[in-house]
Amino acid sequence: MSFKDFKFHPMIEAGVVACGYTSPTPIQEQTIPQILAGNDILGLAQTGTGKTAAFVLPILQRLLDGPRKQLRALIVAPTRELAEQIHENIVTMSVETGLNSTVVYGGVGRNQQIKAIRSGAEIVVACPGRLLDILREKGVSLNTVEMLVLDEADHMFDKGFLPDIRRIVNQLPRKRQSLVFSATMPHEISHLAEEILYRPVKVQINHTLPAPTISHTLFQVSRPKKTELLKELIIEEEMTSTLVFTRTKHKARSLALQLQKSGHKAASLQGNLSQNNRQRAMDGFRDGTFSVLVATDIAARGIDVSNISHVVNYDIPDTAETYTHRTGRTGRAEKSGKAITFADLDDLKMVAQIEKNLGKKMMRPEGQSSLSSSTQVHTQPAGQQEPGRNTPVRKATSRPRKKSTKNKSNSFDFGISNSRKQL
Repeated sequence: MSFKDFKFHPMIEAGVVACGYTSPTPIQEQTIPQILAGNDILGLAQTGTGKTAAFVLPILQRLLDGPRKQLRALIVAPTRELAEQIHENIVTMSVETGLNSTVVYGGVGRNQQIKAIRSGAEIVVACPGRLLDILREKGVSLNTVEMLVLDEADHMFDKGFLPDIRRIVNQLPRKRQSLVFSATMPHEISHLAEEILYRPVKVQINHTLPAPTISHTLFQVSRPKKTELLKELIIEEEMTSTLVFTRTKHKARSLALQLQKSGHKAASLQGNLSQNNRQRAMDGFRDGTFSVLVATDIAARGIDVSNISHVVNYDIPDTAETYTHRTGRTGRAEKSGKAITFADLDDLKMVAQIEKNLGKKMMRPEGQSSLSSSTQVHTQPAGQQEPGRNTPVRKATSRPRKKSTKNKSNSFDFGISNSRKQL
């Protein structure tokens, strides 16, 4: 199928060409005709499947007709980075249409945002908190909105935005078209969709499965050895653009600093950064100034970098669906990508859940390498434990482990072995 099959207006087709699109992705192929037909949509698809274009292109097509210089489409996103990304895509896709978009989020002055809306933006991309602030001040009205989009709806729940979303929806006209897109579908989001969607068409594109272009590798390594392992992998794997996930803001900042001290071009993206520093980190990662970006799950929402070569789960995610969301940032646009996960004994249960979701085992590198001396571990003598841990840990050793010939499918072998060719 080609984008020409959607029969977009020539001005919209110019935006498609500007973005370099040729063939639609499955989520685009299934949702665009339904949106053009005026149906409400519940779209479930993993990160990197083209959800933004799936709703932006038909919105532009529908807004070509009708009044100008008034707010007609509202897109709500959970993070500043995602809001900016959507806005930038709209600007590119609408280059020939004369339609105007503006973006609204906290951390910067609101007067200019209010002025941009009042000056006649037909599309507003907004984070919930700042939008509500403006609405409380009666800076703008939502009475003319014809189309509503909730993007990354599952993350709205993660950040506690659902009450804010309901307040925003209550100020919208009842007669409107509503679109909800999400990578996962917790019960809370399902209930929200029931509240705001009218007879929605549900489109589900393997939203719990990572893209088939991604390879998955597991390194079984104790926590104190993770940083050294990462440093060596960055060099040995020639990682050109790597997104590293940590569980906390403090760890993201600390790890980025350690990588910088080792000579790596690294930056962190986490909630404690100012907007200017967040933007600097994002722009630097996009243009190659930084080859490694260390981020938390919340901060990483909205990262849209098409050439990410590796995703590293420095800390294992809390759910298998989060694993899908993280790893979906590589292997985009049918390019190959590599997902690498660090795990220790405490992560055994989650590893099993992730592999069940994948439908296969993650690769365990075999053979010995230069990493074996720093990352291979064996059980400590009884009574000796790592501080702050309730389970025995294993101590670094350079002695090779004898490989068993028995079936170990249910075991969790803690010796790190590796042949870089298998990654």
